[in-house]
Amino acid sequence: MRGFLIAVLAMLASTPLAAKQVHYPQDPHWAFEKSDIPVDSDFRFGKLDNGMRYIVRHNATPAGTAVVRMVVRAGSLDETDSEQGYAHFVEHMAFNGSKRVPEGEMVKLLERDGLAFGADTNASTSFERTVYKLDLPRSDPILLDTALMLMRETASNLTIAQDAVERERGVILSEMRDRNTWSYRNTFDAAQFFYPEARYPDRFPIGTADTLNAATGVSLRAFYTREYVPEHVTLVVIGDFDVGAVEAGIVRHFNDWRGPAAEPPPAAGPVAIDDADRTEIHIDPALSERVTILRNGRYQGEPDSVAERQQNLLRTIGYAIVNRRLRRLARSAEPPFRGAGFGTGDIFEAARSTRLIVDTVDGQWQRGLAAAGREYRRALAYGFEPAEIAEQVAEIRTSINDAAASGETRTNRALAQSALSLVEDETVPSTPTSVRERFEAFAPQITAEAVLAAMKREAVPLDRPLIRFEGRVAPEGGSEAVRATWQQVMEEPIAKAGGSTATTFAYTDFGPPGKVVSDTRDPELGIREVRFANGVMLNVKHTDIANGKILVSLAIDGGNMLDSKSDPLASEMAAYLDEGGLGKHSRDALDTILAGHTLGFGLTRRAASFGTRARTTPRDLPLQLDLLTALITDPGYRPEGEVQYRQSVNNYFARLRATPSSTLNAEIGSIISDNDPRFSLQPVQDYRDLTYGKLRKDIGNRLAHGAIEVGIVGDADEDRAIALVARTLGALPAREADFRPYEDQPPRTFTSDRSLRVIRHTGPTDQALLRITWPTRDDSDPVSALTLELLERVMRVELTDRLREALGKAYSPSASSWLSRNWKGYGTFSVTASVDVEDVRAAHDAIAEVVRDLNASPVSDDVFRRARQPLLESLHNALKSNNGWMSLVARAQSEADRIDRYEKAEQRLLALTPADLAVMARRYLIPDDGLAVLVLPEGVSAPKLK
Repeated sequence: MRGFLIAVLAMLASTPLAAKQVHYPQDPHWAFEKSDIPVDSDFRFGKLDNGMRYIVRHNATPAGTAVVRMVVRAGSLDETDSEQGYAHFVEHMAFNGSKRVPEGEMVKLLERDGLAFGADTNASTSFERTVYKLDLPRSDPILLDTALMLMRETASNLTIAQDAVERERGVILSEMRDRNTWSYRNTFDAAQFFYPEARYPDRFPIGTADTLNAATGVSLRAFYTREYVPEHVTLVVIGDFDVGAVEAGIVRHFNDWRGPAAEPPPAAGPVAIDDADRTEIHIDPALSERVTILRNGRYQGEPDSVAERQQNLLRTIGYAIVNRRLRRLARSAEPPFRGAGFGTGDIFEAARSTRLIVDTVDGQWQRGLAAAGREYRRALAYGFEPAEIAEQVAEIRTSINDAAASGETRTNRALAQSALSLVEDETVPSTPTSVRERFEAFAPQITAEAVLAAMKREAVPLDRPLIRFEGRVAPEGGSEAVRATWQQVMEEPIAKAGGSTATTFAYTDFGPPGKVVSDTRDPELGIREVRFANGVMLNVKHTDIANGKILVSLAIDGGNMLDSKSDPLASEMAAYLDEGGLGKHSRDALDTILAGHTLGFGLTRRAASFGTRARTTPRDLPLQLDLLTALITDPGYRPEGEVQYRQSVNNYFARLRATPSSTLNAEIGSIISDNDPRFSLQPVQDYRDLTYGKLRKDIGNRLAHGAIEVGIVGDADEDRAIALVARTLGALPAREADFRPYEDQPPRTFTSDRSLRVIRHTGPTDQALLRITWPTRDDSDPVSALTLELLERVMRVELTDRLREALGKAYSPSASSWLSRNWKGYGTFSVTASVDVEDVRAAHDAIAEVVRDLNASPVSDDVFRRARQPLLESLHNALKSNNGWMSLVARAQSEADRIDRYEKAEQRLLALTPADLAVMARRYLIPDDGLAVLVLPEGVSAPKLK
């Protein structure tokens, strides 16, 4: 199976092929100008007279859409000491006014054109660059020109007015507050420890409270003017359009831009390669136990070339084999550690770091470190077995073949990412077909000796390393004990590992193929609906959206509906069923047996079913169906799966209240349901006591007899798919014909107690989380469901306008409407805001004002349009992806109304009015009747909200 993911297009190549002669601008900044890797000639590269670069490409997946990315080579490393956080601050100011777009109008303008804020309109800032992103739902010339205009405004025409800075400062400080989690603090501390002299640990993009509070319009503009210059900017536009017209638009919008000369970027280092023999103990109650062994070496980065990619491939295989061995140990019945990993990565262009990371159960660090250390030393001492090499090569070959098969239907986003990799990492975008050809030419040279040599050339020996322990409790014996343990591991004798024996997949015969008793086709969407004599339902839809790709869905009756008040954890372990492997193969053995195949494996728990979504190929569809059939007919229930489950449970409970959001998620179910055990977190010991034996008893009947529905979407021959299901799931003994209604289950209710609930977290003392929830209805009426969905989007727009922009009190206020399909009469509408503890009352009052206004009168036509247009565009584009099709195909027989809803959704949506939303708000969002749950730090007094 695909046990590890590799950036195929970035790493794999072998010998140069005869390249197509294409002429590009002679610009030394384009990596392909100095590489022997043939560039994908369908990209058009250009550079304006002012030094700005651009990459344009026509692509029609999804048809009629486009993506725009603007990369600015300006990040937090470019900041001075007094400017920390400015690159990110300027990114925020891009949405707060420019010469042609008044403050607060950019997001509104895009929403009117169908781009949802956050989903389709976004930006990010890193250490080295800032990237602005627009996903256009249409590639018409007017919207494309608007996008280019907005990117030009962002590049050079931001106003950065002082009053806008003051308002946005609160949003950024809110983002800083939200990011202050145990995980972020641990990452920051680790960077400081491992790279104490480097620049980058002191330039995390969020900045510092002091520098952000001191920022002014003048100081931010100084950074903006210095860093946002044409030579720092590359524009990427990919989509279904006329390339020449877009290129002309780029010239028209950007060619007259002038700016100061670009300054060379500061270095991220220095990193002292002789830094050794230091140890740190970092304690936080939320941290699970981990030991990191690390040494730094010189930066070895070479320009992208065939030879360099060959070396990357060889050492990647080496690291993958070591990590495969470590994963095997972690999956044993008595694992020495929860997980471990070994690898080497660049620290910008300042150094490279080799590290061994070992995650252990609390108190077991010595055993885990010893076991992982032995595997590290064993690999370097004895190398690898041919069978191990073959397994990884099979994985890589499959990835390459899959990419080549779908090369002509790559998505806009995927192609944009290839272009960004050229800009950001100087990785030449070559075609998937040429990658495959170069790989096959090089494959005979991938030997165990070559892999070990390549890995040794890069990996820095872990002698006298930097050692960092993190966890909830300090290790017994402190730093000296940790270092002594490592030293002992490095000195003890190491034996060569025994070879593993590969077997063949044992599940290929499930009995005589099932007989088709019904075969019809939906007249509107063309979904083929088949039923077999044993009751299994199959829905198939061939598409040309993604060549060589198939999605498979499986739904089996059961899921959360098996949980009862007396046994609320009946289905809890179902998601770990695959960790127990199959009756004839362990989970680890399956990785070897199925290497080189594109498959999905496992079940998820849904409201009233167990299921999965798997990605496969026409080649592997037979094996995919074999695998899923084996999982439900002969689960392995091995003890190592139970171990994996218990480890995750213990870790979850240990950090349960470390953040406001985790605390809320743990408590909200019991609060809303009046402690109904089916929807409430149970005592930790109840989870620890769960076993596969109990799981078999609780869900075995559903796996053996429950209704089954299969969906297949993509590059699939429909007749072949029917025949394959017939010999697998269709060949099983008779199943129940329909999914159960579970009418015997007691109803799901919403508490009548609307008093304020206050729960406590153990995180920073300035973090608060407020959620207000109203009971609504179930999903049975499509018009009501659509109206509530639109009301949710209106609420998001209003919250963003008032709570984020007007008050500057919350980084990302949100709204959510959820209507149950299975629990009659049950649904919820909620609003959530993460705020400073001092701003809880102001945030609550702002939310209450929005709710009162929605009740009092219809929203403006503009707000209505900004909420509705992105929803309309999503409907227009819903069936331009296989995932969109699968949302209808998966349950086309058992939930046939979804198809009718989709076909009528646009008509119904266009018929809705602001008055309809006001009626719905008055029906459900009753002021002062929502259930407010406030998450506060321990020891902080709760404000009065009503």
